Amino acid sequence: MLELTEKVIDETRQGEAFAPSAIEAVGAKRHFYIESYGCQMNFSDSEIVASILAEDGFGATRNFEEADLILLNTCSIREKAEQTVRKRLTEFRKLKQSRPGMLVGVLGCMAERLKSKFLEEEKLVDLVVGPDAYRTLPQLISEADGGQKAVNVLLSREETYADIAPVRLNSNGITAFVSIMRGCNNMCSFCVVPFTRGRERSRDNVSIVNECRSLFEGGYREVTLLGQNVDSYYYTADGAEPVNFAQLLEQVALVSPLLRVRFATSHPKDITDDVLHTMAKYENICKYIHLPLQSGSTRVLQLMNRTYTREWYQAKVDRIKEIMPDCALSSDVIAGFCTETEEEHRETLSMMEHAKYEMSYMFFYSERPGTLAQRRYKDDIPEDVKKRRLTEIVNLQNRLSLESNRKDLGKTYKVLIESTSRRSESDWMGRNSQNKVIVFAKNGQDLKPGDYVNVTVQECTKATLLGSIV
Repeated sequence: MLELTEKVIDETRQGEAFAPSAIEAVGAKRHFYIESYGCQMNFSDSEIVASILAEDGFGATRNFEEADLILLNTCSIREKAEQTVRKRLTEFRKLKQSRPGMLVGVLGCMAERLKSKFLEEEKLVDLVVGPDAYRTLPQLISEADGGQKAVNVLLSREETYADIAPVRLNSNGITAFVSIMRGCNNMCSFCVVPFTRGRERSRDNVSIVNECRSLFEGGYREVTLLGQNVDSYYYTADGAEPVNFAQLLEQVALVSPLLRVRFATSHPKDITDDVLHTMAKYENICKYIHLPLQSGSTRVLQLMNRTYTREWYQAKVDRIKEIMPDCALSSDVIAGFCTETEEEHRETLSMMEHAKYEMSYMFFYSERPGTLAQRRYKDDIPEDVKKRRLTEIVNLQNRLSLESNRKDLGKTYKVLIESTSRRSESDWMGRNSQNKVIVFAKNGQDLKPGDYVNVTVQECTKATLLGSIV
């Protein structure tokens, strides 16, 4: 998760270049370079793409100027994300002029929606590949090598890539993403995901558990189970009992008590008491839930097609705290959705106060072409009003985050060491079960990433806890 900052938090991360150590470029005839934007699912998908390209003889490079194939794994959640990708593609088009034979491709959520613009109108790319078509990359690359415009954006009702072992990209060797399902059946009116990633389908539980076990045996100590809506996970096979998300969580937790388990993202309507009780039962299932609110107004939630009311969401928060008093919550919040009034904006602020989120991803509404909201409603809130409301939301979250961290002063937490702190070689960085970043001095002790250690919190900022080893 991203850390809370003074400015607006943007889930669409800056393009992150990958050079997987498991498929070094040495000896490879052709090299690929990949940048990923957006949510954790996109970063997980890039690991699948890297595996497919490695099987096809490609090696990875961190330097796009020496790449034979440049891929951008894209996000459509906000207009800003698309603008960033388009600017990057323009830069790569200039590079192509000095690199005959180099290919540029777009993957992911922008692929289906903007394929004709990218290929024909703007001539920015050579291949366009949707999230369910990555297996066809070798064939599409061959077509592009021959001068054809290569496209496959077909959505699938079956594809889960369950049999492909992802190549861990730029990994710290301690934490890893594991995709458990793809697509989404919720038709939130502001969201493009059902149109870019297709219908919901769950990956078989045996392959998920085997992947988690393999990661643990390879030294990883934390997995994050990923899906657009993990709580609706449901896998059934002929002659076998169906497996729901609570059961899958338990199966992964039983791989080893030393393997931490996280998950993202939950839809409030689907998270069950069974899931909450399973989380409470196992110490290695982290006490942290990302529970998107979007709006604190029942009327606006109905326009968003979120299928719950303000009162229902509040009761769900209370239930989580009842079963797990130590559970941390984070959220997504949208400011200035169509027709939102000042009173409804204040309802969002009051719900944030009630839930006391440890952190949030916060945006002002950005109309996305093709969504239900774009077809049904007028984007009628002036941008200056959206920005002012967003600033109030961000300021409140900053205060809530600081208040939450101050309550941790003097407490001792079990921390999984992830890496050396980016700010000081003499400090470790890790996280507790509640997903809070804790920085603490190494003090010459014989520790390494992947070790668990007890840390007492002594100071804090709104984003980070500072402590010392017990």
